[in-house]
Amino acid sequence: MDAQSNGSLLLSVEDSRALDAEAQAEWGFNAFALIEAAGRLCADALVKTYPGLLENKPRITVAAGAGNNAADALVMLRYFLLSSLAEPALSSVVVSRMPKDGETGPWVELLHSLEKMKVPVLAYGADDGLRAKDVLARSDIIIDAIAGTGLSGALRGTAADMAEAVNTTENSAAKTDERPLVVSVDLPSGLSEQWEPGMPIVKADLALAIEPQKYCIYTPAARPYAGRIVPVRGVFPEELTAAYRGADLLEWESAREKIMRIRPDAYKNERGTVEIRAGSPGATGAAVIAGRGAQAAGAGMIRLVVDDGIYPIVASRASSGIMVVPSGAAPTTAAETNQAADAVLLGPGWGKAASRAREFERALALEKEGRPLILDADAIGLARGVVFGGNAILTPHPGEFSSFSGIDKEELLRRPAAILLDHSRKCNAVIVFKGHVITIAAPDGRLGVVDGMLPGLASGGSGDLLAGLTAGIAARMARLGGFDAYACAATAAALLIASGGRFKTHFTDPLEIANEAADLAGAAWLQ
Repeated sequence: MDAQSNGSLLLSVEDSRALDAEAQAEWGFNAFALIEAAGRLCADALVKTYPGLLENKPRITVAAGAGNNAADALVMLRYFLLSSLAEPALSSVVVSRMPKDGETGPWVELLHSLEKMKVPVLAYGADDGLRAKDVLARSDIIIDAIAGTGLSGALRGTAADMAEAVNTTENSAAKTDERPLVVSVDLPSGLSEQWEPGMPIVKADLALAIEPQKYCIYTPAARPYAGRIVPVRGVFPEELTAAYRGADLLEWESAREKIMRIRPDAYKNERGTVEIRAGSPGATGAAVIAGRGAQAAGAGMIRLVVDDGIYPIVASRASSGIMVVPSGAAPTTAAETNQAADAVLLGPGWGKAASRAREFERALALEKEGRPLILDADAIGLARGVVFGGNAILTPHPGEFSSFSGIDKEELLRRPAAILLDHSRKCNAVIVFKGHVITIAAPDGRLGVVDGMLPGLASGGSGDLLAGLTAGIAARMARLGGFDAYACAATAAALLIASGGRFKTHFTDPLEIANEAADLAGAAWLQ
């Protein structure tokens, strides 16, 4: 995967291992130095994320395998002990196996160090296995380090049993049905690029993801197991990580910088004109939301073209400043549309009437001439087999892309990157794969991820809003002569998630989210 970074870097597990090896072989960071740095920074990140978590000396248990990931977690516990944030009598280590006679390595030395500090070390499944289960059950915090990036295939044997125990443990000491806080180091144990639903995996409340983060934690199928993801920075020097190419973890604060600001003396045409063809009987709201999205993203003019039969409804509901036009009075040729629009959006709530194919062909002719074209919902099906001119953005949800590509939806959720990149290259268009994690693929190999995990956006209208935001940004970029479909899609997706993130405690109307988007976009792009 190649990328132009708009935010944090996401690497494959293979590249992460190569980075670690290069840091040791070429940069003088031996394994002990990397582990000590990672463990201490993870400890700091946990304390900063939950400032009062360690105030009352909670019971902390490290669930550890035999490797460097386990060593990171053991450093965390030792750091808490040395900082008087934990006590040996309230701390424990449960390992998948004890070191063998003569075995060496960071995790072995750290176990010895903790034993010297009077921390009990128990082997899960051995003679003290029942005691180990009881220790897990009495924990306030479990630091999960059963397996790391060295895992190949599924967790097996004792490691799988430990993961199951972590997932089913309730805090018996608290005398409630609450489970301990489960904190995974780097990745939830069990997660790898080979992981599939049904394989053993720890369900974490918090993942302390060491940067560069691993892409697999953001695949839609795996993402819920990581809980809250907190990046841990500073283990590797930036000069080293800069040599690696991966996916972009996109955030609004960085993505917005790819879009030019609006000059104080700009006029409406300079901000771009969007033509939206949307809506059908029973789906008039989709047209209204898409139009508001384009307006919120800063487009100067929005022309909302709807079927004659729904024109009165849409015209009465559309935001002020949006021109609503019945299809009978709209441009009927590509040349006429070309004079009116800097970007065209087709599809929100559009339905599958026979006339849609003709409208699609007119818009496709414009796209081949360089005009941005955004296809959403029902319009995506019309693009099956089409090779675009490099100016199109498709915004399918999993069901729509499964229908478009013929690939099983569950497979898309497990491993979207390679599939999306392949189809993006084949159709020469940017694909925005919507969901609780948004994945964006470009024909040139760029891949972006916008982390969502916002259940409030799991409602009708969110996709229509994203399509409108994308069209509004596309029109502005095209008017100024610098349209980049990937940057446009990445910014629109980041804007949607940032706007939706302001509503974490109540359900919303998509138009409320559009208002938040207008505030964020205005603060970013108005001088």
